[in-house]
This record gives sequence, C-alpha cells and structure tokens, in this order.
Amino acid sequence: MGTHNYNLTEQFEFTGKAKTLSIVAIVIGIAAIGYGFSAEALHERTFANLLLMAYYFACVCMSGAFFLAVQFVAQAGWSASILRVPQAMARVLPIAVIILLVVMGLGLYTHNLYHHWHADGLTDVNSPNYDKLIDGKSAFLNVPFFMARQVIFLGVYSIFAMLLSKLSANEDLEGGLNAYRKSFKYSCIFLVIYGFTTPIFAFDTVMSLEAHWFSTMFGWYNFAAMWVSSLATIAIIIILLRKAGYMSWVNNSHLHNLGQFIFGFSIFWTYVWFAQFLLIYYANMPEETVYFYKRFEHYEFWFYLNLILNFLAPVLLLMDRDNKRQENILLTVSIVVLCGHWVDYYQMIMPGTVEEHHGFGIIEVGTAIGFVGLFTFTVLNALSKKPLIAKNHPFLQESLNHHL
Repeated sequence: MGTHNYNLTEQFEFTGKAKTLSIVAIVIGIAAIGYGFSAEALHERTFANLLLMAYYFACVCMSGAFFLAVQFVAQAGWSASILRVPQAMARVLPIAVIILLVVMGLGLYTHNLYHHWHADGLTDVNSPNYDKLIDGKSAFLNVPFFMARQVIFLGVYSIFAMLLSKLSANEDLEGGLNAYRKSFKYSCIFLVIYGFTTPIFAFDTVMSLEAHWFSTMFGWYNFAAMWVSSLATIAIIIILLRKAGYMSWVNNSHLHNLGQFIFGFSIFWTYVWFAQFLLIYYANMPEETVYFYKRFEHYEFWFYLNLILNFLAPVLLLMDRDNKRQENILLTVSIVVLCGHWVDYYQMIMPGTVEEHHGFGIIEVGTAIGFVGLFTFTVLNALSKKPLIAKNHPFLQESLNHHL
C-alpha cells in the first residue's frame, strides 16, 4: 500500500464567487415566486412549482443520508474519503423537510394542490361532487393522516441523517471503532425504515395529486429518480471541489465508481419507467391510461425530453469506461441528469395540478434557480463546518489507495 501526504485537516472555505452566486440565485427565485403570486391566475402554477422543487430538494438530501447508510452497511472502503459531501447534504435535510411541509400544508389549505381528493363533497354521498373511488380511499387520503405521515417519515429521515453526521464528527474527535460500529447499526435500521416508507412518501406527495390513478411501481420509480439525482449531485460537488483545488485525494477511480452508479441506476430508472408505461398501456384501463394521455396531449415535448436526458444521455456518454473517469464528461452527464430529473418531476406533478393554467416560463425557471441557489448555499455552508475528510474512518487508507 502506498503512502500519501494528504492534508487530513483540509477545510472548505465557503466564500467568494460560490457564495455570491448562490445568494443571487436565491434572490432570483424569490423574485420569480413573487411574480407568480402577483397574478391570481398564476397562483396554482406557482404552488405546483414550489412543490416540485421542495420535493426535489428533500429527495436529494434524503438520498444523501441513504448514500451514507449504504456505504456503512456495505462496509465499503472506496467511498470513505468522499463521505463529507453526502454528510453535508444529509445535514441540510431538516431545512428541506420544513420547506416541503410548509409548501404541502399551504397547498392543501390555501391553493388546494391535492384537489383530486381534498375538495368539498367528495366523500359525502349526498353531495353532487360525491366520488365513490375517493370515498373508498378516504381512510388513507385524509388531511390529518396525510400530514401525520409526512411529518413522521420526514422527521425520522432527518433524525437518522443528523445522527450519522454526528457519529462521524465524534469519530474525528475520539478515534477508535465505537462511532463506526454505531453508524453501521443505525444505518441498518435506517435502511429498513427507508425502504418501506419511501414508496408511501412518494405515493402521498406526488401520486395522490391524481388520486384516481394508481401504480404499485410509482414508489420505486421515484426512488430511482431521487437516488440517481443524489449520485449526480455528489459527483458534481466533488468534481467542482477538485477543480477548486480541494480533495486532491479523490482520483479517477472514485469518479469511475460514481459514474458506474449513475450509469446503472439511470438504466434502472428507465426499466421501471418503461414497465409502468407498458403495463398501463397494455391493460387499457381508462382510469389508468388517462395518466399518460394527459402527458401525451399537453406535455409531449417534455415526455420525450425526459427519456433523452435520463436514459439516452447517461447511457451513451457513460457506457465507455474512460468516460466515467474523465472529470468534464462525468460533470456534464451529472448536470444533464439533474436537469433530466427536474423534467421527470415536472411530468409527474404539473398535469395533475395545473390542468387549466399550464405553461413554461419565468416561474418555472426562476423557482428552479432559486432552489438550486438555496441548496448550494446550505450544503456548501454545512460542508465548510468540518474537515473535508473523515480522518479516523477505519477504511480511509483503502479509499486513499483506491484504484480500479
């Protein structure tokens, strides 16, 4: 095993251009949201975009915690030197959770984003608005139980995210294997909870926007989207840090591993997408095929762009081994994937929420820029609070000498 003279106390300084640009992006987002609320006809569309980006923000941070847990449970050595990046994402999760809960709560009570199941008379047999199907789902789709599930699931994810981050900080201070063993144990528990509840979380947050439609694959489809988006985010942060002179211990083999994950789970996302589409198309059931009919009718361009960005681009560009190891190619693909899954969430959310006021413009672009700025500011700020490497991780030397 080789020896290296890396600075194990290296710390990221969140100053200069990165900080300024993130603040400017936040201001642009606030202005776009303000513009959306300035006209009553745009309120529904603005709230739909807030839900889209709040959900995306939370999903990427959740998957940062998931990445940590997977590495601990797998006892992976290759990733030990890059764990500070997903840890920073995990530490931001409570902020993302609060924003998502506020958006959902306001969307329920003021702009009725979930009007397919939360509207007057839908469960009253004497009402002209009575809907037998929604009435049958009312034991599950009712506001108190709906919000309680959101608070419990997101709260539990946040607790484990903060716990794993705290244990890593303790490991830096105390050394030894105690913190690592606890991280392994808590990660096992977290993965079981996460695996069983994320499909329900996706059902609630997104699928219930069109409550007449149902897919048992939808939870795993969303899991694939949030997971590959998080992997792309981790790759982008690491590559940009390397370009700025940080994390010199990260080599092309680490990038290769991240590229493999992005490549593989992009294919998995496509598999689940196609299986969901094919089975619904084959069944030819009106209450199910209407889901895709809406997307063909009003969002055809986005429908095909979704497949190009999330399947064709990563598969064609990352199929070659050398491409996975090149910073600029992996950076480009990761940005394309993040944009692609914005399109993916746009396809999921908009047809069920802005049926009469759909469009694309300042609100969509500005809100997305604002949340990118918020994510950048909060994650880089969290990243600057600790050294960029977990110096007492038991597998650190394996990671520093990682070569494929």
